[in-house]
Amino acid sequence: MAPTVSLELGVDRSSPVPLYFQLSQQLESAIEQGTLTPGSLLGNEIELAARLGLSRPTVRQAIQSLVDKGLLVRRRGVGTQVVHSKVRRPLELSSLYDDLEAAGQRPATRVLVNTVVPASGEVAVALGVAEGEEVHRVERLRLAHGEPMAYLTNYLPSGLLDLDTGHLEATGLYRLMRAAGITLHSARQSIGARAATPAEAERLGEAEGAPLLTMQRVTFDDTGRAVEFGTHTYRPSRYSFEFQLLVRS
Repeated sequence: MAPTVSLELGVDRSSPVPLYFQLSQQLESAIEQGTLTPGSLLGNEIELAARLGLSRPTVRQAIQSLVDKGLLVRRRGVGTQVVHSKVRRPLELSSLYDDLEAAGQRPATRVLVNTVVPASGEVAVALGVAEGEEVHRVERLRLAHGEPMAYLTNYLPSGLLDLDTGHLEATGLYRLMRAAGITLHSARQSIGARAATPAEAERLGEAEGAPLLTMQRVTFDDTGRAVEFGTHTYRPSRYSFEFQLLVRS
């Protein structure tokens, strides 16, 4: 059984910030910083409440807020356990596989579709090919620690590279492109959100109508050629995009 981790926690009773929120923020920070690693057990709610001088309902509310975020899980006979940290992806030209691996999230991939299809109008415009021209379509479920994280649909010009299903399940698409001698240079990307369809909810382990993050990206090589058009959905409880904003003088 995973050991119970002892943390230095405290609350400021003079602060206008609710006590449960102060506690939940400290626990979330410990998870994000790796102090609480996946599999770690939190102390018993009663013990934690007594140590901090808080009521049990306050501690329960703090823990429940992190359960709702997908960072903690209550397991019968085991206790409250850290699931994993939320992945914050920087807005740069990188693959989800590489970002998950860098974050210690043990990425895995299931390839559900790997075929050639005629380009729709949207795909044709994105890739700069004629409508109806054959393009490669790949659909993958990306997991972290065995849990669904994102559903990825990618279109590539036909014949661009060998899209072997085994290779796609073993590594990221961008790594395969680089290994094939394709130099990725830039991308045009848009981010949004919408409710999960029944199919998306089933794939990602969410409730129908649950909010999902969406991302569309067209990636270009160093010659300006469009080499990939992706349309992806992410679980917001497991994933977020991180921006750096600069002040224009």
